[in-house]
Amino acid sequence: MRLTTLTDLRPTTPDTASHYRFAGARGEAFAVTVLDHDLIRVQHHPDGAPRLERTWLVVDADGDTPREGRRRDDLSPFPLPAHTLMQGERVWQIGTDALRIDVHLDGHLEWHTRAGKHFAADLPRRAYTYDRAGRAIYHYLLRRDDEHYYGFGERAGALDKRGMRMEMRNLDALGYNAETSDPLYKHVPFYITWIPSLKIAYGLFYDNLATTVFDMGREIDAFWGFYRTMQASDGDLDYYLIYGPSIREVIDKFTRLTGRPALLPRWALGYLGSTMSYTEAPDAQEQLKRFVALCQEHDIPCDGFHLSSGYTTDAQGRRNVFTWNRARVPDPHAMTQTFHDAGIRIAANIKPYLLTTHPKYEAVRAAGGFIKDPDTSEPALCRFWSGGAFESGEGAYIDFTSAAGYNWWKAQIKEALFDYGIDAPWNDNNEFELWDDEAVCAGFGSPIRMALARPLQTLLMARASYEAALEHRPDELPFVLSRSGTAGIQRYVQTWSGDNETSWHTLRWNIPMGLGMSLSGIPNVGHDVGGFFGPAPDAELFVRWVQCGIFLPRFTIHSWNTDGTVNEPWMHPEVLPIIREAFRLRYRLLPYLHALMVEAHETGAPIMRPLVYEFPDDPRCTTESFTFMLGAHLLVAPVLEPGARTWRVYLPAGTAWCDWHTGTWHDGGQTVEVAAPLDRIPLFVRDGGAIPLDVDGVQEIRVFARKVSS
Repeated sequence: MRLTTLTDLRPTTPDTASHYRFAGARGEAFAVTVLDHDLIRVQHHPDGAPRLERTWLVVDADGDTPREGRRRDDLSPFPLPAHTLMQGERVWQIGTDALRIDVHLDGHLEWHTRAGKHFAADLPRRAYTYDRAGRAIYHYLLRRDDEHYYGFGERAGALDKRGMRMEMRNLDALGYNAETSDPLYKHVPFYITWIPSLKIAYGLFYDNLATTVFDMGREIDAFWGFYRTMQASDGDLDYYLIYGPSIREVIDKFTRLTGRPALLPRWALGYLGSTMSYTEAPDAQEQLKRFVALCQEHDIPCDGFHLSSGYTTDAQGRRNVFTWNRARVPDPHAMTQTFHDAGIRIAANIKPYLLTTHPKYEAVRAAGGFIKDPDTSEPALCRFWSGGAFESGEGAYIDFTSAAGYNWWKAQIKEALFDYGIDAPWNDNNEFELWDDEAVCAGFGSPIRMALARPLQTLLMARASYEAALEHRPDELPFVLSRSGTAGIQRYVQTWSGDNETSWHTLRWNIPMGLGMSLSGIPNVGHDVGGFFGPAPDAELFVRWVQCGIFLPRFTIHSWNTDGTVNEPWMHPEVLPIIREAFRLRYRLLPYLHALMVEAHETGAPIMRPLVYEFPDDPRCTTESFTFMLGAHLLVAPVLEPGARTWRVYLPAGTAWCDWHTGTWHDGGQTVEVAAPLDRIPLFVRDGGAIPLDVDGVQEIRVFARKVSS
């Protein structure tokens, strides 16, 4: 490793309308581009030219990118406004209607508002560092004591990431610790900095698909003072500073940049049933039929069901995507009809790899549809989960940057799923854990090293599944589900936090994980209610998890319990009446949830929101991780400890709050202790809140307004 820092910038081309280019002392390229008054792009190319000339994360004016990507030098989607430039001997000053950027020719930037508030700066003499002997790049910024950091996609730990170090490398993190495990399933190199003293929020988005590490103050070096870093193992530095000044405005602008969230069908907001156990059973079709009957027997509404991958196993127990095990599911058409007769849609599990024993492996290999070994140009082979908990087999990943792989995938979804009555694709096990950085992705004619394409494969897999669903039923909104992903995944899918562990600890720490995704432009999220991996939840834990889960955009109970049990709404008969009432509340809230999903589609606004999003001026809200808002009006306070029958809730200042259950009003800015019997969790509505509800099939709006006597 030979770390070197960009220094001694000098202009290399005449000034253009918005794009200012510089060269460093060793021939590095550096550029600052004024895309809008509140959107500035900074690029650093250590080799003097881009290592990847296309992007799939930053969209065109139509809200998406071409399948083969969009050229990074294409500025046509941006307004490129008029601005000012003052060229000093050592500092260039660029001024817009919102910002002033000081480009210090020694190699660092400083950021001010137009009114002169200094809110961000690179670390002088170390800002843009790279490895001359390798391909790693670094961005160092100064760190203030009063800053808070939110977002980063799917991350463990508290909402505010101050003092944390996080790695973005898509990983199949079975049974992860929701407080400490890192990395996880998703790669979203974006975060929001909130500075309460200045009332300024801004976002930093790094358009880089290599393995990335963010350090938000965990690393301390006395020589350099207080700093934070972004480090990518490969590629270039290509980042966007998005000025708010509010958190709400940052997310709006970020989702304009990377694409608005998909509008999903209304049924996606209902209860989505699931468990691996049914399709692992020898009589899977009977088990699935029994689930439908038990929903009806126990008066549990259900709108969707996840068909786990056991339906694809062969006689040896190997999972072969896009095939049917006719011993387990003798009549797929009859199986899907059973669900449809009950008003339940089906999402079928599909995985982006083929074992070498797959009946269609040779055809895909001959067509060039796999990611390739750089030495042999044959499929790059690796081990995949195939049978039981730790069984694996050898195979290859579909290359979604090849026309052959992309088109084959879409055709298989239609022929092997939709033609049998399946309603939706469920993209799973799609972390692309092929660790040869030199493996070759076709790149639609311009090959890409695997080091720069792992998250891209997840994004294009989602797009291919979305297109297949849209082409199959062009008059319906597609529903696609994906476990892994990157920035832009929200354009196509609903997602969830993967294979969580069954515990009170997970119930607690999944909440800030979902809030972080929601602040990262991915609002349609949820968690496996009851826990996916581990022993069955006891009755109390299950009740509290369901009572929290009904307020998440995605509400599903899913499990692969280590003790052989199954998480189902009726799994604990002694609390079934409580579970049933929680489900009824979820369905009463569907008009409100649907309105929030439409708002998210139009503006990127989170559906579940941290308190700081709605109450940024309340200092108590800047670090609150476990109480959240559902939309702008409803405050949800999950009960997170066994045996608790009262719960302390902080109510944000600046408004009054009405207890949903009792109608009692409380002033904001205080902590109240309220009843939390097993049959409910604390809920509050802010003064003036209006909640549209479905009451026995009739929509009504319930308004909460505090009456103040004169």
